[in-house]
Amino acid sequence: MIIGSRGSQLALAQTRNVASLLKEEGVETSIKIIKTIGDRFTDRPLHAISGGVGAFVRELDDVMLAGEIDIAVHSMKDMPTVRPKALPTVAVLERDTPFDILITYDGTPLDELPEQSIIGTSSLRRTAQIKRYRPDLITQELRGNIDTRLRKLKEGQYDGILLAKAGLERMGWEIEGEILSPDFFCPSPNQGTVAVVTRAGIEAEAAVSRLDHSESRIVTEIERVLISKLGGGCTTPVASYAEIMPNKKEIHVRAEVLSLDGREAVGINEIIPMCGGIEKAMELGHRLVEMGGKKLAEEALLQISKNACDPGDNYDN
Repeated sequence: MIIGSRGSQLALAQTRNVASLLKEEGVETSIKIIKTIGDRFTDRPLHAISGGVGAFVRELDDVMLAGEIDIAVHSMKDMPTVRPKALPTVAVLERDTPFDILITYDGTPLDELPEQSIIGTSSLRRTAQIKRYRPDLITQELRGNIDTRLRKLKEGQYDGILLAKAGLERMGWEIEGEILSPDFFCPSPNQGTVAVVTRAGIEAEAAVSRLDHSESRIVTEIERVLISKLGGGCTTPVASYAEIMPNKKEIHVRAEVLSLDGREAVGINEIIPMCGGIEKAMELGHRLVEMGGKKLAEEALLQISKNACDPGDNYDN
C-alpha cells in the first residue's frame, strides 16, 4: 500500500510512524512524497495560500481520489471540518500533547519577557491569544519547518516562538520551553492528533481501521462539533479542547473565538457527560454562536480577506 505524505520532516515522521504501526499489523507500505502548495510558498502566511483552509490537505485528497496513493497521513488540526464522503478518516491515532509551547531565546518564561519582545508564530489563534494575554508583546509571522523556526530563534530573529508541543515530540526532540495553560491558550481543534485517511471501500480502509484510538476519536469529534457552526475554519482565531476526565464518564470542554487583535473573545468552559457528549457539544456550539462567536469569526475572515488584498496592512504586527 502507498502512503502519501508531505515532504517536511514532521510530516515524514508522522507518516513513518503510521507505516511502522501498519507493519506491526502485517501490512507492508511504501511512502510517496507529495509537494503541496503550502510547501512551495513558505514566504507567506498560511491564510494567504489558496484561501488558507486545508492548504496541506486538499492536494493529497486529489492524489488519493486519482488512485495514486492508498493512504494519507495528516495533522488532524489542518483538516477542514467538512470532508469528502469518499475519503473517510479511518483512524485517529492516540493523541500526543495537545498544548502550545513557548520557546524563548534565553529561557525567559512568558510572564517575565520584557515589553516589546518579539514572538514568532504562524497561527492567527496563537497571535490573538498572545495579544490578549500580553498586549505589550510584538507578534510576527513565522513559517518554515520546525528546525527552520528553531534556527531563526537561535539567530535572534525572535525573542520567543510558539509551537505545538506535539510536533517536537514526534520529531523526538527534547527542547526546554514553557507549556502554556489551556485556561489562557486553548489549543486549536484536534491539535496533537494525527489522522489517517483512505478511500472508502478499499483494502487499506480495513487495515488502517485497526490503528484507531477510540478515546482520541471521541474528543476530536467533540472539538470539531463545538466550532462547526462558526465558519472560517483554520483561518480564524478559533480554539477548542476536549479532555476525558479521570472517571471516564465526563468530558471537560473548552472553546473560544477571538478577534484578530485579541481584544474581544467569547468562550465556553464546561463539564459534559461522556454519554451523549456529541449532542451536548452541538448545544454548546450553538451557544457559542449566540454569544457572538460567529460574528467574531466572520469579522476576522473579512479582515483577513482585506489584508490579502492590501499587503501593506499587516495585522500580525
